[in-house]
Amino acid sequence: MTTEALLAYAHILAFLMAATFLASETALCRKEWMNAAAVERLARVDMLYGISALLVLATGLARTWWGMKGGAWYWSQPLLHAKVTLFVVIGLMSIVPTMRFLRWRRAVRAGGALPSDDQVRSTRRLVMIEAHLLALIPLLAVFLARGVGTR
Repeated sequence: MTTEALLAYAHILAFLMAATFLASETALCRKEWMNAAAVERLARVDMLYGISALLVLATGLARTWWGMKGGAWYWSQPLLHAKVTLFVVIGLMSIVPTMRFLRWRRAVRAGGALPSDDQVRSTRRLVMIEAHLLALIPLLAVFLARGVGTR
């Protein structure tokens, strides 16, 4: 029981970290606030978001391997597959903002060029979509934990 609780805690903590860093990206990625310091901070926060997303994945896998229900139960559940699919979709979506933040940082470091308002706006839109999709994962988790739609 203690292992299950600690695995759940680690998974929730990693998810909260990812949500915090993604929310920080949405707050920083505004055309009216864009300056060299914001570009540097966006790249750093995005790296932390990526690390926390990897921790979400690692702790989630740990729960399926070492949790009380076991891998056979978890991997036979459609809601787990929906959670993982959504996580992968968000991860793939996050590639575009990550590449942009890195490109913006290189431009700022090379000569101080800031991204255009359109670049910032479209990047913020992607990050906001990620954030809204991320909010669906705990909903699926709650349903899974309560046995809704389980086999």
